[in-house]
Amino acid sequence: MVKEKEKLVEKEELEEEVPKELEDLPGVGPTTADKLREAGYDTIMSIAVAPVAQIADSSGMTQAGAMKAQIAARNAMDMGFSTGSELVKKRTTIERLTTGAPELDELLGGGIETQSISETYGAFGSGKSQIAMQLAVNVQLPKKKGGLNADVVFIDTENTFRPERITQMAEARGLNPKKILDRIMVARAYTSDHQMLLVDKVDELIHRQGKNIKLVIVDSLMSLFRSEYAGRGTLAVRQQKLNRHLHSLQRLADKHNLAIYITNQVQSRPDVFFGNPTAAIGGHILGHASQFRIYLRRGKAGKRIARLVDSPCLPEGEAIFKITAKGIESA
Repeated sequence: MVKEKEKLVEKEELEEEVPKELEDLPGVGPTTADKLREAGYDTIMSIAVAPVAQIADSSGMTQAGAMKAQIAARNAMDMGFSTGSELVKKRTTIERLTTGAPELDELLGGGIETQSISETYGAFGSGKSQIAMQLAVNVQLPKKKGGLNADVVFIDTENTFRPERITQMAEARGLNPKKILDRIMVARAYTSDHQMLLVDKVDELIHRQGKNIKLVIVDSLMSLFRSEYAGRGTLAVRQQKLNRHLHSLQRLADKHNLAIYITNQVQSRPDVFFGNPTAAIGGHILGHASQFRIYLRRGKAGKRIARLVDSPCLPEGEAIFKITAKGIESA
């Protein structure tokens, strides 16, 4: 009986010590907390998942102090080891967004998955941007219709976003085009640094402006990196920067249970004499970062073929769909 009381007291003490505000973290006073909030780190979770170097730079803390604060934040968020059974329960929070084509949804295990990065790549005209705009409409649908009843961020690096196309897709589904466009936050990225900054700004849209964002689209991911870092001499720098960018996108997906959809360009491999010489750019870093990788190509009579190249749990396969004036449809 005495031991049970002691355990209860210890449990209550631990609960009291769990930090709930930034000021509760070790080494974080009111001034430091204000600096962190200005930099976008306004929750315990944001400290738990951020790189230590960025926390230190934003707050003026030492590396050791930032690491100590982050360890406390991670303990508070229970970010240690979990059993496989516990992960099964966590994965029940994952949601799926319809693409508009049942065959493509089936290939992806039910649609575009939250907490994951889904990448499509293919030659120009294969349908990558069309899927992006269709998803920007579909995410606003009610959950019973395959949507997430949420807002979307569209980062445009190639000037491909067209409100006229969104209007077509919305009207085809009996939706109000103005209301649909009002919930799409579009930003044109002009440099790779600008592109990375826009991803960091999504946190601010969610926390400070109260936007219910469940989908982030980057169309296309590699365009600016490809133009700014030309030649083998810049490859290492480009890949390191790309790696940071992809990790920022993944943290965003995990933190807010949202879906990331990225489009990617391709290159032709002259050393391939048999089979398809088309390959995605971005190297192994991008290949490992994307949980779902889909190769798109044109078919006959306006049809498109989607091939699931990589997935952590789904088999390789193909699906056929159509792109019409109404949007993405079943073939």
